[in-house]
Amino acid sequence: MKNIINVFVVAICVTYSSFGFSAEPFKIGLILPLSGPFASTGKQIETAVNLYMQQKGDMVAGRKIELIVKDDGGTQPEVTKRIAQELTIKDKVNVLAGFGLTPLAFATAPIATQAKTPMVVMAAATSSIPSKSPYIVRTSMTIPQLTAPMADWAVKIGKVMTAVTLVTDYGPGIDAEKVFTKHFSEAGGKVLAMLRVPLQNPDFAPFFQKVKDMKPDALFVFAPSGVGATLLKQFTEKGLPAAGIKLIGAGDVLDDDLLPGIGSEASGIITTNHYSAAHDSVENKTYVAAFKKLAPNMRPNYMSVGGYDGMHLIYEALKKAGPDADGDKLLAAMKGMSWISPRGPVSIDSETRDIVQNVYVRRSEKLKGEIYNVEFDKVEHVKDPGSN
Repeated sequence: MKNIINVFVVAICVTYSSFGFSAEPFKIGLILPLSGPFASTGKQIETAVNLYMQQKGDMVAGRKIELIVKDDGGTQPEVTKRIAQELTIKDKVNVLAGFGLTPLAFATAPIATQAKTPMVVMAAATSSIPSKSPYIVRTSMTIPQLTAPMADWAVKIGKVMTAVTLVTDYGPGIDAEKVFTKHFSEAGGKVLAMLRVPLQNPDFAPFFQKVKDMKPDALFVFAPSGVGATLLKQFTEKGLPAAGIKLIGAGDVLDDDLLPGIGSEASGIITTNHYSAAHDSVENKTYVAAFKKLAPNMRPNYMSVGGYDGMHLIYEALKKAGPDADGDKLLAAMKGMSWISPRGPVSIDSETRDIVQNVYVRRSEKLKGEIYNVEFDKVEHVKDPGSN
């Protein structure tokens, strides 16, 4: 009788497990700037994450996906760190994700290492971020990845021989300055000056006057998404276009979502980036249509694809590693993964854990009555030159 009862109990347990009732939810802690000066970044990523889950469902490898979204405000690293600690200790998340700016990713890196929890960076762009924790994987981009092709193109194709750099004074901006200066000089150009603007409450006008006085062929700019309208307005007001000074830069300054509000002042500007809402592919047309249906007042930008592809990476890693995978197995499954994104072909470098992707040269122009970043050239399979 005792043996019969034991067999009966085991049978119940096996049946219970086989139907997935015993599987704990797979938790993703998404930390984003949903308020404050960088809220547009957070909203783009959150919308893309929700879109991916809407399209693919919330069950992966027998685990129900539970998304825990936290707003860190985007400006205080200690706040992001505290939220990450709560998510790993209290909520026991399986993956940390998001991270709008570099200082916030830096602050969280030790938490990911201590908890042995994969940390998917969907936005922050300083080259050194993955080196801060062996558990970091990035699906956004690096600023050097975008800047090196811009410098090469400017000299070889754009016939720009003298330039001034103007960057926001924090990690990605300094990356942009260093890499542009190196590649521009190696290509045969000359950098006349390197100027830096404060991250908080930037005023570009005084710097533009200095640039105008130096009379370069072009001004290379890097500024985080959200300040492009102010930058372009002051660039025009200070008379730099009238003086024959071209504006070139990384794509942050011409954020797709903000372009309609910038208007004609953006027209004709050359930038390099890994994504444009005008990217001509079946995958992107499907993505843009679905994104706009979910968020009618937004146009997907380069931050959004970092979120969308970040979710793809997490889902596919869980499928590959299996429902019982721990952080190390998930991380191993992420390394070397490749897929076709709305931005084009992408992969995760198995050694650096950074994204490899195409970088496109774009010109802002009218397309179907609205300003878009229209791609006309590309460099394929670009790794982060800042990690070399």
